[in-house]
Amino acid sequence: MTQFVGTHQNRLDAKGRVSIPAPFRNALKNADGVTSLILRPSHTYACIEGWPPAMFEALSAPLQKFDMFSEEQDDLAAVLFAEAYPVEADKEGRIVLPESLKDHASLTEAVLFMGLGRTFQIWEPKAAERRRAEARERVRARGLTLPGTAA
Repeated sequence: MTQFVGTHQNRLDAKGRVSIPAPFRNALKNADGVTSLILRPSHTYACIEGWPPAMFEALSAPLQKFDMFSEEQDDLAAVLFAEAYPVEADKEGRIVLPESLKDHASLTEAVLFMGLGRTFQIWEPKAAERRRAEARERVRARGLTLPGTAA
């Protein structure tokens, strides 16, 4: 299973390109050595989500449980797929971030890649620090632990 761990900061160039961190790039390479991923705006936070293509494709399976013409299925499909962008990295490991995604995440010069295990997020660096601080505080306040582990 692909694991995205760590926090990596890079810069956007004048053409809107950013280098995918090497550990993430390695996890995203397919059998042909092509680095591809799906980018989409988070519907929870002002950041961009990065997904391995196979994992993103697996999101369609749970949608099959809804009536194809139901409002629930239509809303979820629109949120998940309508603003998703398949991208491939160039030979230097750079991707172009679509303008709408840069706007959604308020990205200008510096971007921060934040690993979340199965996926990752791309943030404006100060917003990412606030997000991590909020998450740490909620984990402490709620006494959260992983299921099946000792507290």
